[in-house]
Amino acid sequence: MRVLIVGATGFIGRALVPRLRRDGHTIAAWVRSESRARTVLGEQAELVPASRGSDALVATLRTSDAVVNLAGEAIVGKRWTAARRRTLEESRVGVTRDLVRAIAAAAPRPRVLVSGSAVGWYGDRGDERLTETSSPGDDFLARLCRDWERAAIEAEQSGVRVVLLRTSIVLGRNGGALAQMLPPFRLGLGGPIGSGRQFFPWIHLDDHVSAVATMITDPRYHGPVNVVAPQEASSRTFGAALGRALHRPAILPTPAFVLRVIFGEASTTLLASQRVEPAVLAAHGFGFAFPNLDAALADIVR
Repeated sequence: MRVLIVGATGFIGRALVPRLRRDGHTIAAWVRSESRARTVLGEQAELVPASRGSDALVATLRTSDAVVNLAGEAIVGKRWTAARRRTLEESRVGVTRDLVRAIAAAAPRPRVLVSGSAVGWYGDRGDERLTETSSPGDDFLARLCRDWERAAIEAEQSGVRVVLLRTSIVLGRNGGALAQMLPPFRLGLGGPIGSGRQFFPWIHLDDHVSAVATMITDPRYHGPVNVVAPQEASSRTFGAALGRALHRPAILPTPAFVLRVIFGEASTTLLASQRVEPAVLAAHGFGFAFPNLDAALADIVR
């Protein structure tokens, strides 16, 4: 298959490109910076600069069998000012709307769109078990995910199978949330966040890209899919597991009020509790390479 990836130079995209190539697919990437993308991706993908406009995107879609949409500015790390909220919305909802409009204009068009979302869709739900059929939350991140998914699902009107990736915290080398956690943990200064009781949904990067590769070719996948490992973890048990992987103590908590002072409302991404289950992946018999948190972290930090 020929697969068009939006967001190919991001943390997940950089791992997805070589995985799809190993599976025998050819890759095109819609990119903002051609020079940066060439540096990151090398010759692994045909580059389609966004500066060429919608006509170039539509032309690429005509020759693509599948589209993977991973676009989006980082949620964590900055306060959610009005300007930052607009950036987060445009980089997700706006880009997805543009992509879906281009799909509608293409003939022939791709058969499947696998589009990003997040477990933030559920909001802060304590210890409630959450599957793909659970109701949505109502905070900023939940509303953002709802709008993001609504923009993607419009591609069904063009006869395209749409899969919505409700992604959890992706753990891997050289990026993602773990890159920010490792420095203090390596110094023995890590530990639980907030109360430590909140559920911490996670998945190994290898399993994430394997799931996406499966969804592209398996027509059983459609609608929302929780991309999360089957083993539950709390903030406390995650911190303890990371400490074990690094052979460091992990007992120093980061108080919730400190995170609220630093990040404001954006701290909810670190303090919210989401007990998410991979119900759809389990129903379709998806095989996790890293279903166990200790094994996943050992693989990453070794």
